[in-house]
Amino acid sequence: MKIYELAPAPSARRVSIYLAEMGIDVERVNIDIRGGENLSEAFQAISLNGRIPVLELDDGTTICESIAICRYFDSVTQSKTSLFGDTPIEQAKIEMWQRMVEFQGLYAAFQAFRNITGIYEDRETCVTSWGHESRQRVIDFLPVLNKQLATSAYIAGDKFSVADITAFVMCGFIKNLEIEVDDALPNLLNWFDRVSQRASVQG
Repeated sequence: MKIYELAPAPSARRVSIYLAEMGIDVERVNIDIRGGENLSEAFQAISLNGRIPVLELDDGTTICESIAICRYFDSVTQSKTSLFGDTPIEQAKIEMWQRMVEFQGLYAAFQAFRNITGIYEDRETCVTSWGHESRQRVIDFLPVLNKQLATSAYIAGDKFSVADITAFVMCGFIKNLEIEVDDALPNLLNWFDRVSQRASVQG
């Protein structure tokens, strides 16, 4: 099997951190997103959404979307604990926070970056005002995480989970929007510093 990716991209990083946490090694194939390689017929035949990352299994089956890829490995890997939760309540809370961080934080940050910078204006309509609105939505969401981390060690509870991976990638990416996790968000900053020490995020 192999993963088609652009390693520094946030979506690819989520999968890479997850696999590192699980101790799984998979062959990687770099895709030149800036150069438009993902728009080629060859890549479109592999990726249903035309985006990275994409997992291609040995039988030719392909899986798009970061969390779907992570869920596949969660299902086929023998492990004592799951980053998606081990009990019904853990699973529900992790899913809840994962979706909140993804939709209110990470995706809003993507929209802000793409629309403000116009990085892909050759292939999509960029609306600067929407970019700035999205940036503000990210800023408004960070205190939600800061409040949650006042009562728990990690985003969805007392154990590191896939929700922490998404939040960590988001907090790193928003520096591109000149948004910093700083002393104004002490709980979030402490959490970010702790997660930064994990071997899985340092590769």
